[in-house]
Amino acid sequence: ELARDIPSVCLPDDHDVYHGNIWGAGGRAARELPSNREFPAHYKGFEGHWKQDGGGYLMPAEFANMVQRTQTSHLPDPYDPTPVEQGITVYYSEMNYGGISFAIIEDRKFKSSPSVMVPEGKVVNGFPQNPKFDARKADVPGAILLGERQLEFLNNWVEDWRGTWMKVALSQTIFAAVSSYPEDFLTDAKTPELEPAEPGVIPEGYRMSTDMDTNGWPQSGRNKALQAMRRGFTFMIGGDQHLGSIVHHGVHDWDDAGYSLCVPSVANLWPRRWFPPEPGAEHQEGMPPYTGRYLDGFGNHITVWAVSNPVISNQEPAELHDRAPGFGVARLNKEEQTITMECWPRYADPADQSASQYPGWPLTIPVQENYGRQPTAYLPTLEFQGLTNPVVQLMEEKTQEVVYTIRAKGPSFQPGVFAPGAYEIRIGEPGTERFKVIPGVRAIEGENAEILAIEF
Repeated sequence: ELARDIPSVCLPDDHDVYHGNIWGAGGRAARELPSNREFPAHYKGFEGHWKQDGGGYLMPAEFANMVQRTQTSHLPDPYDPTPVEQGITVYYSEMNYGGISFAIIEDRKFKSSPSVMVPEGKVVNGFPQNPKFDARKADVPGAILLGERQLEFLNNWVEDWRGTWMKVALSQTIFAAVSSYPEDFLTDAKTPELEPAEPGVIPEGYRMSTDMDTNGWPQSGRNKALQAMRRGFTFMIGGDQHLGSIVHHGVHDWDDAGYSLCVPSVANLWPRRWFPPEPGAEHQEGMPPYTGRYLDGFGNHITVWAVSNPVISNQEPAELHDRAPGFGVARLNKEEQTITMECWPRYADPADQSASQYPGWPLTIPVQENYGRQPTAYLPTLEFQGLTNPVVQLMEEKTQEVVYTIRAKGPSFQPGVFAPGAYEIRIGEPGTERFKVIPGVRAIEGENAEILAIEF
């Protein structure tokens, strides 16, 4: 009933195709068991992960395609329908609903296996077993996250703003490793045994996770995806971590890319938690103690604003509610160009004025913060006559590269850029007669008091 007349996106993930974790590796078939049944020493007790850890799909291609038809056949046609290996189909595409342009991404299908790509890490199910292995150096050449096909899609998608007010990317999970484990954990297998903490308390003895099943690895693939999406001021929504979070991502510095909302599990059998061993930098007074700026276990820049850690809830049944189950809500305000992120405990009723969300929520941000890189030069202030809230796209004339595209708010907009020089401004309503191309507009370092009036 709920999905009958409400547009819905349902992304297949590992468990849908009978995997613990999935490294799709371009659709290949998973490797077989060793012929002599002798496994490397670090697989002792984890032999069941051997086949999937080699990359590819455990089940036949016909089964994978059936799962995808069941969950994605209602979506718009894929950007490039060419199947991957074994004839496994793809579904990555765009859906525009109510002026919100959604990119639907396949995180897992093209992703490399870390067990194959970084053998020195002795990786089992995404977790390095070699205590001397430095996960920050696991960004090896050839390791793939989204793959060139999806990066091409994202780069085209962020530039196409026909009928669009905001850009949102939907992916299986987020582009960071926002979890932590006790120092003696080699994998996450004992996560269900961890006890909930007291509210507001960070237990000692935890370390940053290096879970390669997150989109924090491989780092180069993660950064390419974020760099593509930020050119459209893209807000990101993901799941799979069993742990709700708000993260402002960074590529070369903190906050120079977009925000993500990771929704919690509605019934949480795997209660991950974020208990960093050190306080975050730039921590803001009144915020939870585990928030602030961090480098995750792979060295990625992340600013953590909120996490729905499993704590003693004083709700019954405790076995359910102490594991922080719930649901997330993203409210996209087109006119105000703002995004409000919410995260509700499962037991809460949002219609009840006295109900509370998880600590740190709600949080409202302007769309512009999804490209938080600081400008070093400015173009003239654009004043719009005859049209409000036009789309503004900037192209650097020297390189012919689009710097970014955004829908301006109100009657004027001053574009900031990252180098002085000449830029082409494309402005108006794309795909209509009310669209102009203005070449040779110069950006200067620092303040620019010039005004450029544009009539439509």
